[in-house]
Amino acid sequence: MNPSSLKSRFATRFLRALTQIHARKPICPSSPTEIFRRYRRIKAAADKSMAYSVRSRRTWTGAVLWKLRSRSCGRRSVKTSTLVKSQQAIEKKTRHEKQNKNTTTTTGGHGVGFGVEATASELRELVPGGEAMDYCNLLDETAHYIKCLTTQVKVMKKIADFYSL
Repeated sequence: MNPSSLKSRFATRFLRALTQIHARKPICPSSPTEIFRRYRRIKAAADKSMAYSVRSRRTWTGAVLWKLRSRSCGRRSVKTSTLVKSQQAIEKKTRHEKQNKNTTTTTGGHGVGFGVEATASELRELVPGGEAMDYCNLLDETAHYIKCLTTQVKVMKKIADFYSL
C-alpha cells in the first residue's frame, strides 16, 4: 500500500484512534450505555480520521471536524436518553423517506424522475457542509465524499476481517 495514499493515511490514523479507545477500561463493558458510548467513539474516530486524512482540501472535511468539535464541547457523557433520541430520529427519517417515495415528480412526460432542486436538497442533507455549496461544488464534493466513504468501509472491513481470524 502506498504510504501517501488516502487508504493508508486513514488506516494509520484510525488504528491509532482504535488503540486509544481500546485502552479505556470501562466499568461494565457489556451494558447498553457503554456499548453505545464505544459505538459513538468508534464512529467519531472513523469520521475524524477520514477528515484529517483528506486534509483541508475539501469543504466537507471542515464541516465534519467542526461537528465533532462542537459535539465534544457540548457533551462530556452520553446519557441513556440519547439512545431514545437516536431511535426517534431513525424512525422519523424512515417515515420521511416513505413519504418521499410516494411523492416523486415527473419530468416533462419522460417518466418518473427527480427535479434538480429536490436532488440538490437531498444531497445538501447528506454531504457535510453541503448547505452552503452551489450545485456544481455540491456535485464535486458529493463524488469525493462517496469515494472517501467507500475507502473508509474497505479499510474497516479489512480490519474487521483481520481481527476475526
